[in-house]
Amino acid sequence: MRIDLHAHSTASDGTDTPAELVRNAAAAGLDVVALTDHDTVGGYGEALAALPAGLTLVTGAELSCRLDGIGVHMLAYLFDPEEPELARERELVRDDRTPRARTMVDKLRALGVDVTWEQVARIAGEGSVGRPHVATALVELGVVPTVSDAFTPDWLADGGRAYAEKHELDPFDAIRLVKAAGGVTVFAHPAAVKRGRCVPESAIAELAAAGLDGIEVDHMDHDAGTRARLRGLAADLGLLATGSSDYHGSRKTCRLGECTTDPEIYGEITRRATGAFPVPGAGGRER
Repeated sequence: MRIDLHAHSTASDGTDTPAELVRNAAAAGLDVVALTDHDTVGGYGEALAALPAGLTLVTGAELSCRLDGIGVHMLAYLFDPEEPELARERELVRDDRTPRARTMVDKLRALGVDVTWEQVARIAGEGSVGRPHVATALVELGVVPTVSDAFTPDWLADGGRAYAEKHELDPFDAIRLVKAAGGVTVFAHPAAVKRGRCVPESAIAELAAAGLDGIEVDHMDHDAGTRARLRGLAADLGLLATGSSDYHGSRKTCRLGECTTDPEIYGEITRRATGAFPVPGAGGRER
């Protein structure tokens, strides 16, 4: 089985619609794909309606968190999307995304960049606006060559010149909320140092003690040495070690299935979940 547990659609900051995402996942030879848009479950309906035969969809979200001033992305799988407390927190984060993006645009303009809110809004479309949309605007303007190059201290990285804060969850609260909604939590790209500061291993140990289920080990932003270190940490802490592409369509260079999760790990995730269950495709209708 080929299992990719981290992918984004136009419901947040990907460039594939949810329907295109599941069709592209099947075309890439995946057996399982997780839809993990930022702080939203808005793509579920379209993805399920278009789900091809032979592909299983895992519903999820990537929750925006912050610990001691450091951004933490928490992947949440197979939770009940209607659970009110977790739904309320996701809404608070989403509501803060637009004023945050506007603030980043203002900061960029003060730095001499001719970006406009209309440009960023066009790029985001109906998705939940975020830094990748602002980064794409910088690429369009020729300020940086790629979206990844915008995530530096010069521009949009945590603490960067054009960075702006938004409402974010405490990761310990995120774990509690996801558990209460019957879901499973995995710390996304925990050692992606090129994105900015990362939490220390001692913090990951504290999160594990609080109920964290796993860490994303195999990821494009982790080199071989980092993957080996994280795999050892996961074993020491009794955490599941996952692998995923973090696919964003054409917004990033990673491909669906570039990194994958071991079927035994996937099986354990599904065994732990009680809020929702993977959905096998029976042949979705075209859109």
